[in-house]
Amino acid sequence: MSSILHTIGIAVGGILAGLALAGALLWRQQQALRVARYQATHDEVTGLPNRRLFLARLRAALADNAPVGVVLLDLDRFKTVNDTLGHDSGNVLLDQVGRILTRLPTPVRITARLSGDEFALLVDGDADDTAAVAHAAWHLIAADPMRVINGDIRVTASVGYTHTHDPHASPRQLLAEADTAMYQAKRSTIGVCDYRPHSTPSPRRSRDRHHR
Repeated sequence: MSSILHTIGIAVGGILAGLALAGALLWRQQQALRVARYQATHDEVTGLPNRRLFLARLRAALADNAPVGVVLLDLDRFKTVNDTLGHDSGNVLLDQVGRILTRLPTPVRITARLSGDEFALLVDGDADDTAAVAHAAWHLIAADPMRVINGDIRVTASVGYTHTHDPHASPRQLLAEADTAMYQAKRSTIGVCDYRPHSTPSPRRSRDRHHR
């Protein structure tokens, strides 16, 4: 009898060990899947949502049939920072800008880094809400020097924004409109500019970049 019980104990122990191993493998697979999903939708440098996630959230906001705005900005003379202080300092600067932008309160739904030194904000609300967010972002970035590896530097940004209440609007078209306004702000050195289809020229680089 004791021999049978011993055999049963060994078998049960083997089953439990197998279940434990299977559970550990399943947990690792789930962790790897979560990491892969996060990396597919977030920026490596800042940890912010990336272009893919921003477009998905913008598409969802438009589907809600509510007014929505897009604010786009890039840092002035960022290439100079990379060239003179190095890419590590440039990455530190991008991370700090991302942290500053995430401090913007409602009605900002999401803050994203699209590429390079380009950031985007998705705004829930009307045209006045979008304009207020655009100006707040511009002021926050320029307010204080930012600490990088090699010291403190002052940073400014060029900000463009657009707004729509049309649920059939294309997310990429809204990005392109905000992009056009942003380059208008950069050319005119006014800091912040809204999209005006009948008065704002549409740069070829902007149009191609957001429709590829």
